[in-house]
Amino acid sequence: MDRIDTVKVPKSLPRPAAAADVAKVLAVICSRRPRKDLPLGRLRDRVLFETAYVCGARASEVCGLYVEDLDLRLDDEHVRVHGKGGSVRTVLLDDRGYVILLKLYLARAGYSAGPLFRASINGRGGPLSYAAAHHRWQTYCAQAGVEIDIHQLRHAHATELINADVSIEAVRRRLGHASTETTQLYALLDDKVADAGTRQRAREASQSRTASAPCSQDRSQRQRLSAGSSTPRAAAASAPPVARRSATGRPRG
Repeated sequence: MDRIDTVKVPKSLPRPAAAADVAKVLAVICSRRPRKDLPLGRLRDRVLFETAYVCGARASEVCGLYVEDLDLRLDDEHVRVHGKGGSVRTVLLDDRGYVILLKLYLARAGYSAGPLFRASINGRGGPLSYAAAHHRWQTYCAQAGVEIDIHQLRHAHATELINADVSIEAVRRRLGHASTETTQLYALLDDKVADAGTRQRAREASQSRTASAPCSQDRSQRQRLSAGSSTPRAAAASAPPVARRSATGRPRG
């Protein structure tokens, strides 16, 4: 009996959040140019969730960041992210607006060491827990009228990188995937989105042709009727005059 190889069932595709929806939730928290009287806890939340978004990091990884993990040397800003299984990866902070906001947060909080995102407002607590971060994110989503799971921030970042033609290996390293097989799911998602867009454009073109067809038929019919009604008049106008005959039958003139 022939040996049958094991069939590998592909994983379900990730569900990234739309960039516009992410921006809407972040704007509900505060702007990138926050007021001076903005509570520190709210500024912390904005920086925390934007860190997850711009770094493609898991929310639990972001909650566990320390000030010592940051390297904010000008034009070479990085963060060291501690991932699953004790792995550590270095992520480039290439969003200038985010870096400015991060430095503002550190200055207002007065942190020089210890947990980056602390549980207590007075800054003496430990790291903010994942459960607390998740609850706060859901609260902001409700205020923005958007439904986004906190993990979709990571998916959104990965999808944006794939759409920008960043290599699979570079995306794998940035997200901390153990295997490129996991990262390739985002490429499959990109293909799926592209296919859906192509089908949508084809449907719209077909609907447009269908909608315009009756108009074209009506126009052609009106042109035929107009041409048909004007032909006898034109023929009569162009026909030579018939000579009148006298009573004897001979033409006059």
